[in-house]
Amino acid sequence: MRCVIARYPFELTKDGVLASMKGVVPEIVTGESVTIGRRRYPVKQVGQVITRQDRRDFTAGEVVRAMTRLGFTCHDLVETAPPSTLTPLQTASSLLGGSSAVGVSSTGM
Repeated sequence: MRCVIARYPFELTKDGVLASMKGVVPEIVTGESVTIGRRRYPVKQVGQVITRQDRRDFTAGEVVRAMTRLGFTCHDLVETAPPSTLTPLQTASSLLGGSSAVGVSSTGM
């Protein structure tokens, strides 16, 4: 499939993308991502590997469009867990310097 990323034309195939990403360790996903094989990669990492261009030269949207057209599953921003509330023990612990055992001395007495 022909696609244009950062104003340069590329002939991409699903098998070619799979081969390019084989053995590449996924970075931490903080934004848009794409599932390739059984791994989830940031789209900018995928774009850099398949185009051999600097990540600043293309947008995430260009890579998402190309990967979607090839049949890969793309994901929007990472779902974040709701902020947790501290228990009274955790609050006291953080106020006393981070010790997990509140009220226990280091000598065991």
